[in-house]
Amino acid sequence: MPSTDARVLRGAAIPTAVAGIIAMAISFAVAGGKGLLGAFFGTLLVVAFFSFGHLALDRLTRSNPQIMMAAALLVYTTQILLVGVVLAVFKNTELFHRQAFAFTLIGCVLVFTGFQVRGALKAKTFYVDPDASESKGDKPSDKGRQQ
Repeated sequence: MPSTDARVLRGAAIPTAVAGIIAMAISFAVAGGKGLLGAFFGTLLVVAFFSFGHLALDRLTRSNPQIMMAAALLVYTTQILLVGVVLAVFKNTELFHRQAFAFTLIGCVLVFTGFQVRGALKAKTFYVDPDASESKGDKPSDKGRQQ
């Protein structure tokens, strides 16, 4: 994984974990132990889904960078659909507080996505390869130079 991608992933995962800890504290204060458990599962789910999605996107576009936008849309749509499926599956659960789980999940998705966009915008990524113009045919050689 290139260092810029790792920086973007860290820059999104760390604020999401902090937001999850805040959500866990609020959920514990409002709903007790089940609220804490629901917020914990929501945070864990977002960090896992979105981190693995970022890694999958890196893997998909490593050999073919031209498909970046299509792959990014596919990965993001898959992540949101999986989050929706998890919300539907745990709709009537009594294992944890559903509202704490759902609100933490939505909040962490927004935080992760926002910081991922912020990291991508701040990354100094070349979209033109500066070394490509220095091929053998484009650059004069130094062999015929006189001093």
